[in-house]
Amino acid sequence: MSVRLVITDAMWDRIEPLMPADPVRGRRWADHRRTLEAIAWKYRTCSPWRDLPAELGSFQTAHKRLIRWAVDGTWEHTLARILAAADAQDDVGWTVSVDSTVCRAHHHAAGARKRGHPGRSEPDDHALGRSRGGLSTKVHLASDSRARPLALHVTAGQASDAPAFEVVMARIRVPRTGLGRPRTRPEVVLADRAYSSRAIRGYLRRRGIRAVILQPADQVGHRLRRGRAGGRPPRFDAAAYKQRNTVERCINRLKQWRGLAMRTDKLAIAYEAALHLAAILIWTRH
Repeated sequence: MSVRLVITDAMWDRIEPLMPADPVRGRRWADHRRTLEAIAWKYRTCSPWRDLPAELGSFQTAHKRLIRWAVDGTWEHTLARILAAADAQDDVGWTVSVDSTVCRAHHHAAGARKRGHPGRSEPDDHALGRSRGGLSTKVHLASDSRARPLALHVTAGQASDAPAFEVVMARIRVPRTGLGRPRTRPEVVLADRAYSSRAIRGYLRRRGIRAVILQPADQVGHRLRRGRAGGRPPRFDAAAYKQRNTVERCINRLKQWRGLAMRTDKLAIAYEAALHLAAILIWTRH
């Protein structure tokens, strides 16, 4: 059986130095590159773990590595170091777009314990919610101006966008390769009507970030009905707002992996770890 691989030699040259070293005691790690290919294959094809091709090693190894590195923060740390290298080369576009997308959940994703596992950053609801479409998970993300993910956060599918905005913004944290604090503040934030609230605009204003957020018709009408008491309309740069399609393109890139477009994981940390792996490969590919 021939397996199509996704990690090129050039990509691996960037990823390999960031992988955890072998433990001082105990057995050595299985080959990192093959394990990453195994995880990527599972989520690209949306196949069961047990159907993993023999060329990619043991499915237990790949699954345990996915969970272990989700718990200890290896996936997030690796993505942060890749972002740091890109920022050092001035390759991060700091006109940031924020949006969310709903991913249907397979019925195999249900059935985990109601409360999160002790010692893990697992939400009690496992980021699964019910709506008229059935079980679903919502992925909130911020992308740079070149349609590459900067920060990710998962919630239940019925959750609204606005409450997760500050969580996503707090996860934008790009370390410096030299001295200095990590960069956490974009130049501009673009968002659609779902993020047009006084709280979000005030949050961005306090941080000195220019907001380009479309105002919904009901808010416009309410302000006009109040006359002079309604105050001035918020500033809106229509030309800059045209760049908001970058976050839609970023979502399309992530959803090319069928296992991300439809969630089959019982644990939210496993699903979010796969999202981080996809983000790592997007950044190293481009």
